[in-house]
Amino acid sequence: MMLTGMIMVLLSGGFLSWVLAKWNPAASRWTALFAVLIDFIISCYLWFQFREPVAGGATWLLDYQSTWIPSFGIGFHLAMDGLSLVLLMLTFFLGILAVLCSWNEVRERPGFFYFNLLCTLAGISGVFVAMDLFLFYFFWEVMLVPMYFLISIWGDANRRYAAYKFFIFTQTGGLLMLLAILAVYFIHGHQTGVYTFDYFSLLDTVIEPSAGRWIFFGFLFAFAIKLPVVPFHNWLPDAHSEAPTAGSLLLAGLLLKTGAYGIMRFVLPLFPEIAATIAWWAILLGVIGIIYGALLAFGQTDFKRLIAYTSVSHMGFVLLGIFSFTEIGMQGAVMQMLTHGISTGALFVLAGMLKERLHTRDIEKMGGLWTAMPLMGGVALL
Repeated sequence: MMLTGMIMVLLSGGFLSWVLAKWNPAASRWTALFAVLIDFIISCYLWFQFREPVAGGATWLLDYQSTWIPSFGIGFHLAMDGLSLVLLMLTFFLGILAVLCSWNEVRERPGFFYFNLLCTLAGISGVFVAMDLFLFYFFWEVMLVPMYFLISIWGDANRRYAAYKFFIFTQTGGLLMLLAILAVYFIHGHQTGVYTFDYFSLLDTVIEPSAGRWIFFGFLFAFAIKLPVVPFHNWLPDAHSEAPTAGSLLLAGLLLKTGAYGIMRFVLPLFPEIAATIAWWAILLGVIGIIYGALLAFGQTDFKRLIAYTSVSHMGFVLLGIFSFTEIGMQGAVMQMLTHGISTGALFVLAGMLKERLHTRDIEKMGGLWTAMPLMGGVALL
């Protein structure tokens, strides 16, 4: 129930913020902050509770399951292991920063802004704990739609183009993933007579290699677009540069991590043999992303686009670690996800502060900042 409660706190807080904004915008901000802060405190409590190995060597720290749509084999199944826990902590920590950095930035329709912000956080949290593939897809869509509104309403001048591009890319991947989920669902039902979307049941599904490759790539393309992997990265710089500061923070710090998480949680366990056969191709794409993203970052004069291209480079390291098929490689990928989320999120907050003070993101017009703002320069260097 604790996992369900954390998601409900965000959804309730978002709705309450939207309602309160009609009478008191300040109350809307405090409500959003309080909701995310509650979840962060709960996640820290869980961290201290489960920092020692669980008795009996159990993998899952929390597990909650109930029926949802039993006629279609859809259940409300949430579970948390160590990977989910650290990503939840990152989600709520960056969520607090997102609320704070938008405190004075968002003046237009603040209630609806915080509603979309908290719904995005709720969707991301659900993605990290959903153990029913239909529920996973549901949360996947929940986090995308409000992010579209965050970009298209509160973004910069070219926000609508960036929002459409983000939506088309991610929805294309989402539709491919939905088809892949349905394929696994029907194959499992045909084999066992039990039609279910439960993750643990579907792990035992035997899929013919010819069909398995198509299903595998359906999942992989969806997660590769979100990671993003070159050449599916084209949506990222526009979305980052046009999104409000809080939107860029969530995009870089959290949404990209859902792609890596999806590969770790679903692609490798469901299709281990196929994943092993294409591992070197994935590693090659990771290396290309590292080099290509860095080269493009060197050529940018827009501060936010520079950070966006460095994210492409950093996520290449994550892809390398995942498809190394080694324990230390997987641990390195998770560590890179966490450090990238914090450092890049901080850089986007810094970019937002500079834009607010200088009214530009052009690096060529920011000369002499170290003398005028030594503290901000030190933070950027850190």
